[in-house]
Amino acid sequence: MSSTGTTDHEATGPRGARHERDAADRLLRAATRSGAHLIAEAASLVQGWAVLADPIAGAVYSTPAAAAADGVHAAAAPREHPHCTQRPAAGAVLVLAAAPTVPPGHACHVATTTAALLEVRGQRAAELRGEQMRLHTTLIRLLLAGHTAAVTETLGGNRLTHVTVYRLSGVDLPTAHEVLWRAVRPSLAPYADAVTLMGRRDGELVVAELHHGGDDGRIPRLVSRLSERHHLLAGTAGPLPLAEMPTAHSDAAAARHSATPDRRVVPADAVGASRLTPLLPTAPYTRWAESVLRPLSPAHQHLLLVWLRTGSKPRAAAALGLSAGTVRTRIRDLTRLLGADLEDATVRAHLLLALRAPAPAPAPGDADADSDSRSRSGSSPPDPARLESLPDGLLDTEAVRTWAVGLVGGLEPHLRIALACWLRHHARTAPAAAALHVHRTTLAGWLTQCAEHLARNLADATVRAEIHLALKATRTGPDDPAALPRRGGRTYRRL
Repeated sequence: MSSTGTTDHEATGPRGARHERDAADRLLRAATRSGAHLIAEAASLVQGWAVLADPIAGAVYSTPAAAAADGVHAAAAPREHPHCTQRPAAGAVLVLAAAPTVPPGHACHVATTTAALLEVRGQRAAELRGEQMRLHTTLIRLLLAGHTAAVTETLGGNRLTHVTVYRLSGVDLPTAHEVLWRAVRPSLAPYADAVTLMGRRDGELVVAELHHGGDDGRIPRLVSRLSERHHLLAGTAGPLPLAEMPTAHSDAAAARHSATPDRRVVPADAVGASRLTPLLPTAPYTRWAESVLRPLSPAHQHLLLVWLRTGSKPRAAAALGLSAGTVRTRIRDLTRLLGADLEDATVRAHLLLALRAPAPAPAPGDADADSDSRSRSGSSPPDPARLESLPDGLLDTEAVRTWAVGLVGGLEPHLRIALACWLRHHARTAPAAAALHVHRTTLAGWLTQCAEHLARNLADATVRAEIHLALKATRTGPDDPAALPRRGGRTYRRL
């Protein structure tokens, strides 16, 4: 009769001991090849299945592959799977399900030996991890500096054509970095279909997935789980051509500034996803936007878009990898180029509207014909449209008015006036409170009520721009701080 931890083989003496040594030798040889081979050998020895389950990555290795879901579920709820043998191993959980004919002691011996070998492999990987992480960070820096050819040659040639970038921030970033590294198991093997680079830069974790046009969804799922588990905020951008890595990098940072605990991962194409722009008449909208943006190069437009999305020059500088002084200087230059006051809240909202306009689609030959007609007449291109006002018929349509009323309708007068004043002061509470002649705490309370009524994230700069336009579209009075309803001192009265 055998007891827990003792196999029938061991009860027979030397033959049982030799059997266990043979099993250990087989596991050791498999461990020298790879973790996948080790798990496969463990499954063979127990004549069942084996899974290494990670809380973030799910099934790291599984033999057979069909057992992956069962292994992950058993690791998450061990009491529901008493027939499985489980051991912690290298930050994950090893789950073995032995055949009914295999003695329990033998399954325990295989599980313990396999877990120990996984720990050894994990320690060896940890010794090399620091050097590998530095290499990854260097490759990311090279991509951001424009040395695309050098990186692709290092990683195996021209199969890698596109990149998707993730930028994560949070208190628990070092631990999250190690967890994601273990879950992704990044490799720089040449000619791979996809290569994941990750490194910490300037207090954030940057993940760049290089591929040939589209990812398989694995990295987004891991980033989502990691963000929830370690309370991180993340922005993602791409896929974009590899040469546009700096653009993806800055767009991901702009997206991260819109992330909240309720929505921890925000894609760049959803930043300020406009409910207004689809309502605008396409032809006049695109013509106006094209005229407004005519003096700007694509680089100028990208800088302005990142600035307007992040909501401040220091945040835009961090997203673009520039100094705050450089961003301020460039925006001053663009102010002169556009001939508009970019510190005005309405001008900023109009500029963001122009930058988000769909690209015009001229008919073939239109541009050449227009150029020929101008050259024959000797006339120059028309002056760019102004940002201070919008053309007639753009925002004064029934569809836009319905949208605006649905967004800001029902706000009490004091909340509407306070919100409009706060937006004019670019979401700065102290100067807005001074203009309203109320305490900052009072204004903060009103803004909380506004956010609840509007069901919008007022921390998102692009959301604030649309609310500003909605308030202008529904304005019946001046929305002036002097019109704030009051009843003695600095209090207000409800109307």
